[in-house]
Amino acid sequence: MLEQLLIFTRGGLILWTCKEIGNALKGSPIDTLIRSCLLEERSGLASFNYDAPGTAYTLKWTFHNELGLVFVAVYQRILHLLYVDDLLSMVKREFAEIYDPKRTVYHEFDGTFKQLKMEAEARAEELKKSKPVGKLVSNGKRQGHGQKGGYDGGNKNRSEGGLANDGGDGDGDGEGEGHKGHKMENGYANGNHVGVKDSKVTTVVKGKENASSNNGAFDVNKLQKLRSKGGKKTDTVDNKVSKEDTKKKITKKNRVWDDKPPPTKLDFTPTVDANGNGNDNVHDVAEVHGESMMDIEEVVSSDSESEDDEEVGKETKLDAKKKGWFSSMFQSIAGKANLEKADLEPALKALKDRLMTKNVAEEIAEKLCESVSASLEGKKLASFTRVSSTVQAAMEEALVRILTPRRSIDILRDVHAAKEQNKPYVVVFVGVNGVGKSTNLAKVAYWLLQHEVSVMMAACDTFRSGAVEQLRTHARRLQIPIFEKGYEKDPAIVAKEAIQEAARNGSDVVLVDTAGRMQDNEPLMRALSKLVNLNNPDLVLFVGEALVGNDAVDQLSKFNQKLADLSTSPSPRLIDGILLTKFDTIDDKVGAALSMVYVSGAPVMFVGCGQSYTDLKKLNVKSIVKTLLA
Repeated sequence: MLEQLLIFTRGGLILWTCKEIGNALKGSPIDTLIRSCLLEERSGLASFNYDAPGTAYTLKWTFHNELGLVFVAVYQRILHLLYVDDLLSMVKREFAEIYDPKRTVYHEFDGTFKQLKMEAEARAEELKKSKPVGKLVSNGKRQGHGQKGGYDGGNKNRSEGGLANDGGDGDGDGEGEGHKGHKMENGYANGNHVGVKDSKVTTVVKGKENASSNNGAFDVNKLQKLRSKGGKKTDTVDNKVSKEDTKKKITKKNRVWDDKPPPTKLDFTPTVDANGNGNDNVHDVAEVHGESMMDIEEVVSSDSESEDDEEVGKETKLDAKKKGWFSSMFQSIAGKANLEKADLEPALKALKDRLMTKNVAEEIAEKLCESVSASLEGKKLASFTRVSSTVQAAMEEALVRILTPRRSIDILRDVHAAKEQNKPYVVVFVGVNGVGKSTNLAKVAYWLLQHEVSVMMAACDTFRSGAVEQLRTHARRLQIPIFEKGYEKDPAIVAKEAIQEAARNGSDVVLVDTAGRMQDNEPLMRALSKLVNLNNPDLVLFVGEALVGNDAVDQLSKFNQKLADLSTSPSPRLIDGILLTKFDTIDDKVGAALSMVYVSGAPVMFVGCGQSYTDLKKLNVKSIVKTLLA
């Protein structure tokens, strides 16, 4: 049964709750839904799962965008109620008829809801009774098609996904079919009942698609031809290599101009004695490099970018073909009654393609477009306004809301707060291999030194050869202390001893360098989880490349998942912030910032944009949004 059904405005005013149900919810599922889903542009999802102590809830919702209302239903996840989608659509329709912005109490809706709930439950019972017959017929047809295609592979899962959703829509293709199946699992699409005959047709069509794709999926003759060709090519390559080995290798000599003596080697590395100590004639790095870019405000022009002429032309042509010139012109003057999903699809598809060209992960771009569609569907289009400009404005608001940090990211203030408590502020740098953790750690140290903060480095990368020496070089150039224990030591213990040493010496900040690790490396992820849990740092920074595309989603989600799964604490520490590196190499492909923030919910705190210590700056949200939509 339902645990709760609420109707509230987008401003947060609760208009009606079901008094019949009246169950006290454990935890705060509604607040979590608003915080984690609705405000984070994830409203295009089909449902939201909330885990509370001793129970687990599923929440489903729908919007009335024209009136600015939100309808939310909460029920136990184990029950799998089939009538919730249908009930929400009926409640939305009936409540919209009696809604008055001046009213805040709707006691008369109690009887209406009771009747609607009985109707929805009756429809669900009818659907349950009709489901087994449809499954028997569709299973027989699936087996017949399965015998034709020998190698089934991934198509088997797709066909089974179609069978599991007998009540789903039958016009979905292979791409994104899992997502559609998840949306339509209750057997209703937009509140309309779907019968058993539709499910039979859907299964037959999918079976034919699987059979046809499987017949051409594996051709033995072609494979043998390719192998024979490959064998010949490898033989010729081996012969060439053997001939080249027999020849005497000729080394190229340096060219000498005008019989001048050879130039001296350009090596400006300071001399180091046997103990690893450099000479004392090291120049002040701050005088050489100058001010860090973190303290320089970046100015962005306020001129709005013009929209793509081709997309506008296509949209205008489509509207003219469907409605004629006069009707489209009249609609642009008078305004459209209500925006429908079909009106939004062309503009959203063009916007999704544009985001993907800017290196936004495909999954993120699709979810963003679904969320924007959910927020615009049912709204009235203003006069002299195109659909494309309305969609772009909604997407711009969504991007700004996602990229703007939800909490303070003022590290200097947090450092001073920790200093008042007589303890060092600890920052741990984590990430995959080769993204520039050690280099950007040195940039952060340089920025902190400019603000008169004492810094200590902790060399906890005891795995990679040369990692300690690299950090030692940065420490010598910046003239700050470094805590190291060499290689093959436990990084968690090294970090703990470094924090204790910093507390004794009065260092304000400890920057902990860790080994690079892939998100699927279980032993190294377990060691990282131990380091974080044992030392409880103030800030866990994920260092990621701005060059990464779809892999950003996998990296961040798995890092967070591993830190949560391998933690022994009931409230595990996850990634607190993001440091984007190599931002100077991507031109306008800035989508990695959006993908990482959307997946983790953590803000981008630093952006690395060069090789020197000063090349570290803040993320300019307006500039990123402008580039994404340009």
